[in-house]
Amino acid sequence: MLHIVGKSEKREEAAAKLAALVEKHDVQVIAIGNGAAGREAEGFVAELVAGPLAERGLEYVIVNEAGASVYSTSPLAREEFPQHDASIRSAISIGRRLQDPLSELVKIEPANIGVGLYQHDVRAKHLHASLDGVVESCVNYVGVDVNTASPALLRYVSGLNQAIARGILEWRAAKGAFANRQQLLDVPGFGEATYVQAAGFLKIGGGSNPLDATWIHPESYAVAERVLERLGASVEDLSGRERAEKLAQEVGKLDLDALAAEFEVGRLLLDDIVEQLTRPGRDPREDLPRPFFKKGVLKLEDLEVGMELMGAVLNVVDFGVFVDIGLHDSGLVHISQLSRRFVRDPHDLLNVGQVVKVWVLELDKTRRRVALTMIPPGQPSGPRQGDRPQGDRRQGDRPQGDREQGSRRPADRRERPGRPADRDQGGAGRSGRRGGRRGGSPAQPAVARAWWSRNAARTEASGPAHHRSDA
Repeated sequence: MLHIVGKSEKREEAAAKLAALVEKHDVQVIAIGNGAAGREAEGFVAELVAGPLAERGLEYVIVNEAGASVYSTSPLAREEFPQHDASIRSAISIGRRLQDPLSELVKIEPANIGVGLYQHDVRAKHLHASLDGVVESCVNYVGVDVNTASPALLRYVSGLNQAIARGILEWRAAKGAFANRQQLLDVPGFGEATYVQAAGFLKIGGGSNPLDATWIHPESYAVAERVLERLGASVEDLSGRERAEKLAQEVGKLDLDALAAEFEVGRLLLDDIVEQLTRPGRDPREDLPRPFFKKGVLKLEDLEVGMELMGAVLNVVDFGVFVDIGLHDSGLVHISQLSRRFVRDPHDLLNVGQVVKVWVLELDKTRRRVALTMIPPGQPSGPRQGDRPQGDRRQGDRPQGDREQGSRRPADRRERPGRPADRDQGGAGRSGRRGGRRGGSPAQPAVARAWWSRNAARTEASGPAHHRSDA
């Protein structure tokens, strides 16, 4: 038990214990959950990393612990770690999420991870089916090492179910690791139809056939061997990285169209085979950004306007994104500072957890607020919130006027028409609803009347189905 808050004596004792554990186990990275007391734990570790353990080059990373408590009390967690209590299981889950997030997150129902703000407005049956489909797609896209995967991960492989996943685990426990894909047919319930559907997603590293570690399906092994023969290589050449790089150079000399016609295979299939031969055992997640590792302590007093920082996206909202830059409070990138181009929805650009480069735009040390920008200094800022590119205004849309009609806008903002007091089309006006003072509103500028006249004519021409009620 480590006391990271409270009296200084207990904090010093906890720091000494943690430093001893780091030295004993040769720790390189510390994973910290973003739940309760996450910021306090981050500050405690950051001081340790920048102080007594500075020479070790130790780093730490914030891990999303959503659903960890659900996993810690689940039957699967009790089966995996029967000797530990729920708090230890949660800590193990957080650490495993840093090592292999996909293998760990499949143990939790997707709805318990917090997949969206309105997930509870969807029927549970439809939500469960849709989320399961997404998880199955992710698992099959990455692939599974059949000798290390858990039943929770195997059951999402196309063609497999919980019973077959358990059968694979029992076969491994009884006879050891799989040496080739053909041995999968020895698993009870693993028939020919299942083999055809699932074999391409089940990888075997270090087996008797190097092709078993690739995405190439056993049905296409003969084509792969003919391609290697044409390159003057063999299957054994796939086991070495240097030889695989040489193969990649030789592949560029092939006429794949002529080769596909000669082998009587589709061009897309041949492209996939060639890609796997040049990058055997490739994990598609290698192309994704790495986790955001941190070192040292960052304080608000250390920031300056224009400073460049790296951060991780904590939340995406309609008006911008909140970014974790290592402070106790996250910084805000307003929607107008996301890009020089028009941004309709921040969700189109960024996702939670994405690592981004930001610059300090404004500092309010009194209220401890930091405004950030993703537009490099010296470049013009993006469009203002609510502005649309020319020609993008929808028919029937009303301009967003000031809350106080007739009030003057600041000089640095574009003048837009406000709402008229009375409409020429459709009867009585709406003075007192969104106008200036209740009981009457000041006269509107001529540009507003012109806008509403054009809009009314366009609405009448389009028919009653496009008419927008003023109620």
